[in-house]
Amino acid sequence: MNTILIKNAQIVNEGTIINGDVLIQDDRIAEIAESISVKSADTKVIDADGCYLIPGMIDDQVHFREPGLTHKANIATESKAAAAGGITSFIEMPNTVPQATTIDLLEEKFAIAKETSWVNYSFMFGGTNDNLDEILKVDPSKVAGLKLFLGSSTGNMLVDNPETLEEIFSKTDLLISAHCEDETTIKQNMSVYVAEFGEDIPIEKHPLIRSEEACYISSSKAIELAKKTGARLHVFHLSTEKETHLFSNKKPLSEKKITAEVCVHHLWFTDQDYATKGTKIKWNPAVKTQKDKDGLWKALLDDRIDVIATDHAPHTLEEKNNNYTKAPSGGPLVQHALAALFEMHHKGFISVEKLVEKTAHNPAILFQIKDRGYIKRGYKADVVLVNPFAPWTVNKENILYKCGWSPFEGTTFKSRVTHTIVNGVLVYENGKFPNKSVPERLTFNR
Repeated sequence: MNTILIKNAQIVNEGTIINGDVLIQDDRIAEIAESISVKSADTKVIDADGCYLIPGMIDDQVHFREPGLTHKANIATESKAAAAGGITSFIEMPNTVPQATTIDLLEEKFAIAKETSWVNYSFMFGGTNDNLDEILKVDPSKVAGLKLFLGSSTGNMLVDNPETLEEIFSKTDLLISAHCEDETTIKQNMSVYVAEFGEDIPIEKHPLIRSEEACYISSSKAIELAKKTGARLHVFHLSTEKETHLFSNKKPLSEKKITAEVCVHHLWFTDQDYATKGTKIKWNPAVKTQKDKDGLWKALLDDRIDVIATDHAPHTLEEKNNNYTKAPSGGPLVQHALAALFEMHHKGFISVEKLVEKTAHNPAILFQIKDRGYIKRGYKADVVLVNPFAPWTVNKENILYKCGWSPFEGTTFKSRVTHTIVNGVLVYENGKFPNKSVPERLTFNR
């Protein structure tokens, strides 16, 4: 039996912090108490020395680029970086090459993850204008949900046929996650700036092209359709204060039919950062104003926004260093998301308890993930130790992403992840990877 005893931790769970010990046996949490004695000579003892012990982050939106785009990233490299960043489970998006828009192609991705991932995994099935028959074959107990691009799609994944969209919303039992930006508005805005600047549009215009109005039009339409059809809708990566008013905190999360996510970069950066970061912070939806950032924080803390994710989407530096019209949107974040969130905790934005709620408890509730997201007896042992006072600076030498860069390069964080345990296996310890876990396909109580 594999046994790990974590002693002297500040255990963060369900809105409380208690000092104590946690015993892990095989892949489960066996005991939580003020003091637990060593069970056998082969028990690995980790002295937390007052560090926070938190449930591993469940990242509900990543792009790990495999298959087909592995010059940027792959499941092995990015899940290893995720483990170093305290993420123990991820949900990956369908816009790979080929796109995961059939059951067979989806299962090919699951097969890759089974062999190469460092952490637990699931994948979104991709919706198109013409694959409803395939959507209806998906087993909701084995797949995280359905991803619909209502803007900013790749390939043929833009679902822009209103009749098709209503049919999908009406017929699927899957949780629908949507990227909401109105393509018509974006194209109109883009034409204005192309006429003025040609190919050399300043990056500062990005949030004016992919504007507040583009986001709001699309989000409000999706919500209206969800209310009309009774569909279960989760809106990804809110970026505007205006959109936050579309969501409610009047019901507990487990009873909500319409939910929302915010990503780390929209909580950290503003449009003032384009001057120094350039296309490295070009995301879709765009990083917008300080007013938007403040509004996102307010909605996150009052529970109109339910979860925090990364939207990890790496590209090579060569790709990102193109001019505005050619530089792809997205950036790598899984290694640095928790460190950034703890930095925001130090600055007074969020409590550790709320941070854990939004990164672990709520993703588990929202997606109905079985036996994960909490530090509870009998639950899977996916836990992370965070030293709140161990400063480190992000640089080329310690970046683990295959793309080799980070929008946080040069940033010094006060806190660091010291240990990551996945299914009871210590996979990350103080900069090293002592063991490879046996990651599991997430299952869902549906």
